[in-house]
Amino acid sequence: MAMNRIQFQPGLSLPEFLRYYRTQAQCAATLEQVRWPTGFQCPHCGGSTCSQAKTGLSTLALKRHLGVSYPSAWLVHYKLMQAMAERGTHYILDGQIQVDDAYLGGERSGGKSGRGSENKIPFVAAVSLSDEGRPLRTKLIPVSGFSLSEIGQWARTHLAPGSTVFPDGLACFATVTTADYAHQPTIVDGRKPRDFPEFRWINTALGNLKTSLNGRYHAFNFRKYATRYLAAFSYRFNRRFDLRTLHTRLLVAATTCAPQPLRMIRFVTDFRYAT
Repeated sequence: MAMNRIQFQPGLSLPEFLRYYRTQAQCAATLEQVRWPTGFQCPHCGGSTCSQAKTGLSTLALKRHLGVSYPSAWLVHYKLMQAMAERGTHYILDGQIQVDDAYLGGERSGGKSGRGSENKIPFVAAVSLSDEGRPLRTKLIPVSGFSLSEIGQWARTHLAPGSTVFPDGLACFATVTTADYAHQPTIVDGRKPRDFPEFRWINTALGNLKTSLNGRYHAFNFRKYATRYLAAFSYRFNRRFDLRTLHTRLLVAATTCAPQPLRMIRFVTDFRYAT
């Protein structure tokens, strides 16, 4: 079997990372360079004097690594995911696109079963392909349900005109033909989509998502924060070709998005149809 060059790329090693970011001074200097490449200037008064403030980072694992309080860790973790979500609104998928309906979350004890479970969040998973049939980018977008109107709005927001959509036989995806999209469904006739090569890459992406969430997070509010967790996965997936610059690109995303105080983080913006 040929080596997967994306999976086995060297990335940024820990010694290299520490050489650039070992001290707070080095981290602060990098942050200032990204945020103000020509030097700090206050957007309100035009002044060039800058004060610094400390903040905590990430989730429980980073809380332990960095020695910050859990509330601080939670807030910055969600700020970073918010930056990833906002970055994801800057692009759309085009060309050949594998699509599937999916759910985030599981059934609660004593609650409804199956797709009617109140703890399951429906979302549309889509992966665009290269001319060689290899995966390029993904979008994982929560929806209110798999209705014709909802999927039509999803397609107009997240797909480029002229794209070809490859779903299973779920009826709602046929609505893409009402816009400038081609629709080429594969009827599964009771079989699992994973049994079809037409769904290889969308199933791979969904499998990776499940592994990522199960391995990192024990519990979170699916209904409230699904958009951010799905966006964070998509952000990493779409930048997998250059792991060495992943942290720098996230820093750029975080420093160029709008301020996100706690009240805004808890409010939760709906990014399904953001443009």
